[in-house]
Amino acid sequence: MTNTQLPAIITSANVTKHYNQTYALAGVDLSIGLGESLAIMGPSGSGKTTLLHCLAGIIRPDEGNIRLLPTDRSAAAEVTSLKEKGRTALRREVFGFVFQQGLLLPELTAEDNVALAAMLSGMKRPDATKHARAWLQRLGLAEHLSKRIGQLSGGQAQRVAIARAQVTQPVVTFADEPTGALDSATSTEVLSELLASTSGRGSTLVVVTHDETVAARCSRIVRLADGRIVSDSPNQPQQVPNPQMPNPQAPNQQGPNQQMPNQQPAPTRYEAPEQYVQNAPYMQSNR
Repeated sequence: MTNTQLPAIITSANVTKHYNQTYALAGVDLSIGLGESLAIMGPSGSGKTTLLHCLAGIIRPDEGNIRLLPTDRSAAAEVTSLKEKGRTALRREVFGFVFQQGLLLPELTAEDNVALAAMLSGMKRPDATKHARAWLQRLGLAEHLSKRIGQLSGGQAQRVAIARAQVTQPVVTFADEPTGALDSATSTEVLSELLASTSGRGSTLVVVTHDETVAARCSRIVRLADGRIVSDSPNQPQQVPNPQMPNPQAPNQQGPNQQMPNQQPAPTRYEAPEQYVQNAPYMQSNR
């Protein structure tokens, strides 16, 4: 199924995954647009998390293929054909992730959790720290930079997870029940921040959720049952007030609003030059 309003960034064709005799996915065809917010819904066991993991290159489908289409910031790739090192590089360089429990490193501070993600993508530590601080400030955590994860509330920890996912400016962000462990008010705030940081700046958000109120704020809703897509429809996102986030500038910096230190224009779909394709880390790792 295809969203014809936006250029595609990820496509899947006949994606199938089974465990023993049970099919988690049964021939899923899906095209995800660049800049859209897509909610994947369905009852427990419907295959929605398995689909997200396949799209993100975390697991391989047993059949079918998944393709990443080129942008000015990412080369095209057959995700299902990449070796493990290639898929790891793809997740590090092009994708961002936000999970229900955050999966943050408890022994590190909020700042170090975010800076580590930037350094793993090749950023030098001084720049990584600068960008981490700026993103955490943007998300209202300027006073919590040096706190460890256990010292933060659930909502604060999820904001750290969002900052970690966005510090590398991913083309696609995958979120698995990102508000599932939060109360309704905090959920609304965190989702606002997640949407503003992803589709709000022209990149793509794919979110798995059980929550109809979360799906209602996305631009498209796909529903699964028994490993198959049973509905795929555009949605007029429900509007809520934007989160009151501080100016996106580094701590102790004065002056008018400035662009995030590593903020790039929205990704644009186009055929990447051959040199870029060859130099893409996930293509190099696949050799």
